[in-house]
Amino acid sequence: MIQIQEVARQVYDLATSNDPLAPLIKEALDVIDEGLDACGEDRVSISFNGGKDCTVLLHLFAGALGKRRSASEYTSPIPAIYIAVPSSFPVLEDFIEDAVKDYNLDLFYCRPPQEDSIETVVTPAASSITKGRDYIHPLPGPRSVGKAKGGEGMRQALEMYKAQLPHINGILIGTRRTDPHGDRISFRCPTDEGWPRFDRINPIINWSYADVWTFLRQLNIPYCKLYDEGYTSLGSTYNTFPNPALLVTSKQSANLDIQPLPSASSIISPTTALTTVMSNTHATPQLDALTINQSSEFYSPSQYHPAYMLKEDHLERAGRGLNIPSVTL
Repeated sequence: MIQIQEVARQVYDLATSNDPLAPLIKEALDVIDEGLDACGEDRVSISFNGGKDCTVLLHLFAGALGKRRSASEYTSPIPAIYIAVPSSFPVLEDFIEDAVKDYNLDLFYCRPPQEDSIETVVTPAASSITKGRDYIHPLPGPRSVGKAKGGEGMRQALEMYKAQLPHINGILIGTRRTDPHGDRISFRCPTDEGWPRFDRINPIINWSYADVWTFLRQLNIPYCKLYDEGYTSLGSTYNTFPNPALLVTSKQSANLDIQPLPSASSIISPTTALTTVMSNTHATPQLDALTINQSSEFYSPSQYHPAYMLKEDHLERAGRGLNIPSVTL
């Protein structure tokens, strides 16, 4: 288990240093402190789903609490809520369990009755990123996951949370400006009318994708290992794939000493293809057949650069949506 007083010293020292991240860290810590002052230190929780953004926020939250708490309170649990998506990645669930132990989280697992309504995102069309040379043909068809783009499921989850822990009135959220609807939020804003009453506290809204990875890697903060496999934004296994912009090309493969897959046949069974493509992390979609494009310069879909190597912030969600900008690899 981490020592939150050590985390406090680490993040507050960095916030007052000459490091390029210092202004953003100081801003985020100030927002957290203001939220704790306004809502009450024991009345603020963090929304934690194991993603990179909330992992940054969790470390900052632990630091803020480490600075405020007395020595006798250092080991007090940190309130947290996990609102699950349908068919989450097992490896992500494992990481969340590790974080619960590492940060001593009092984590409320929230799986609302209408479980299929937490998220509505469709599978990506990779052709616009891979310049027409998709790494498998065909890609799984777009599959909707939910009925109300997350709205109804999220509302149900928060109602359950409020019913169980009515004293919680503020929730820290790792939303950034580049997230869907992120340009409309402020550092603190109440939930909408008709929703359970919470203050939504958004300390890292001004952080970029690169800022998130710089912070995590500079401070050696553990993160979900899916990000090292080319995933850049995590959701349900139904609609989350490695980012096509991070595919390793044959030229890059040679430089990285990565061996291509053996070519036995241009057609493989769905089971074999999905084992290769999904690395046993995805729920199996219904497909008639998958074919490998042997003439493509791309190799196994498991051969992706890690998420921190993505340079174009606007492609962060390219593995989770249909409208994917084209890029030059």
